Amino acid sequence: METDSGKKQHILIVEDDKALAVGLCRALRSEEISADSCGTIQEADRRLSGQTFPGQYDLVLLDINLPDGNGLDLLREIREKYDVSVIMLTANDMEIDIVTGLELGADDYITKPFSLAVLRARVATQLRRVQAQAEAMQRNRQVQAVVIDDYRFDFERMEYYHGDTQIELSRTEQKLLRVLVDNRGISLTRERLLERIWSSEAEFVDENALSVTVKRLRDKLGAQDRIRTVYGVGYRFE
Repeated sequence: METDSGKKQHILIVEDDKALAVGLCRALRSEEISADSCGTIQEADRRLSGQTFPGQYDLVLLDINLPDGNGLDLLREIREKYDVSVIMLTANDMEIDIVTGLELGADDYITKPFSLAVLRARVATQLRRVQAQAEAMQRNRQVQAVVIDDYRFDFERMEYYHGDTQIELSRTEQKLLRVLVDNRGISLTRERLLERIWSSEAEFVDENALSVTVKRLRDKLGAQDRIRTVYGVGYRFE
């Protein structure tokens, strides 16, 4: 199950039963999926943080009863620190255990003993969800990039180009550019620009600050013909 970028998806199995861990790795590996395992919370944390695994995991299969602690504690840490799906895979089959795992943020909960076919199906479901989210984020990034002639403004990544030259903009200049570009062709009053850029502080900002910011943005972008002064009103991006 390759992502849109053609990269493999990676599974980490946190299971202290070595024979089971090896069997799971073999069962889940494919041309599109890599799987490796570890038997402790400490080692899982090292791998997830990138210390011993040069990449990012897409899915964790997590046991609860581990030799150096409770897998639910690792689940809490994962939810605080990492963007990765988690399936609990454990012998703890009491209703309270299942509810607790799901409430702490597990995406699924499978009890031992389990059907390998069911496990594969649930793993595939989570990996499809991960892939769909990644593709949606990529589409969103593409939407954020605005191309106008030889200008390219990627507001999501905060990257701004005039031709092949990347232009460094301050936070205030970025805000001003975003408002002007989102409303291109529309004359925006100075009052509206002050409010949008400096928000709650607008009433305390000297109006000259807007003029100075507009001039700096024009000069950096070479956009004297793009960012027009509308006399008696404000500014407009052509």
